[in-house]
Amino acid sequence: MVEDLESEHAQREYTEDGSVDLRGNPILRCKRGGWTACSFIVVYEVFERMAFYGIASNLVLYVTNKLHQGTVDAANNVTNWAGTVFLMPILGAYVADAYLGRYWTFVIGSAIYLLVIFITVLFSHHSFSCSYTFTCLLLPLFPAY
Repeated sequence: MVEDLESEHAQREYTEDGSVDLRGNPILRCKRGGWTACSFIVVYEVFERMAFYGIASNLVLYVTNKLHQGTVDAANNVTNWAGTVFLMPILGAYVADAYLGRYWTFVIGSAIYLLVIFITVLFSHHSFSCSYTFTCLLLPLFPAY
């Protein structure tokens, strides 16, 4: 009887969903997820929001001064960009649910986000003269191809 209780208690210490670590061993419940994973995601989201609002607040000035667009075109392109940014989580949710899972969608999305921020910072130090609005907007993304 006592052995059965100890055996049952030992089984409850491990996850029941079949999760294993890198070596194939079952994972202890106390070391999986929880605040360890949550703290990483919260810190990441805080920095991501700071980057987003830092870029969004100066994007019209960047597009008018560095890409030499008119104010109307710049404002229109920035609002189109903001709308696209706010709709992309729907696509990300579909990809996560149907194909990659939450973890890999988060990792790949973060890598793309950091790459685009790096390219934007890199190209903000150069001045370009474009006659086509669409080409000017895509110019910082050309090295990503």
